[in-house]
Amino acid sequence: MSLDLRICPACGELADRPVVAGSVITCTKCGHEWPFRKLPLFALTGPSGAGKSTMGPLLAERFAGDVVLLEQDTLWIGALRDDVAAFRSVWLRMAAVLHQNGRPVVLCGTVAPPEFEPLPERAFFSDIHYLALVGSPSSLRARLRARPAWREWDEPRIEEMLEFNDWLRRSAPELGVDLFDTTEASPEETADHVEKWIRARLP
Repeated sequence: MSLDLRICPACGELADRPVVAGSVITCTKCGHEWPFRKLPLFALTGPSGAGKSTMGPLLAERFAGDVVLLEQDTLWIGALRDDVAAFRSVWLRMAAVLHQNGRPVVLCGTVAPPEFEPLPERAFFSDIHYLALVGSPSSLRARLRARPAWREWDEPRIEEMLEFNDWLRRSAPELGVDLFDTTEASPEETADHVEKWIRARLP
């Protein structure tokens, strides 16, 4: 039996679009039904430079045993960079697998609801909660310029990220995304806010 919820444990069929009703999956090939743990997914998003990576270690220490913290860029490899939809799908599949162990996943990475909500794997989650860390253009620009050269943050790429930051600020209410501005907040203050936000939404 596979932990991958797209694979039928009875016939082994791999579903392109899983048929999910509540917390039960039905195989479209053999009709087998099986239950699964349907937990909320937490997406800690926002532009690069706003503090997502800094939050990872701080939150992992605070949430030990309660949630699983994951860094989205871990799978940002050559095989997936050319197909962003596949990249998003792989992360949702991975989170759903981890949920079968009984702990919700907090995924830290640059993502927005339009990139997750239409995917077939969205059906594996009771909710996807989005919290975006944002910052002032000047603070983000300074942080990104200060990064090591291997990260390749040239000026056009920085401007692209600032546009995403601006879009998030404007679009958050209609997208159902909560915002927290890290411009003047210390890492500890930001971690305090994120921890409270997550704990208020845990099952």
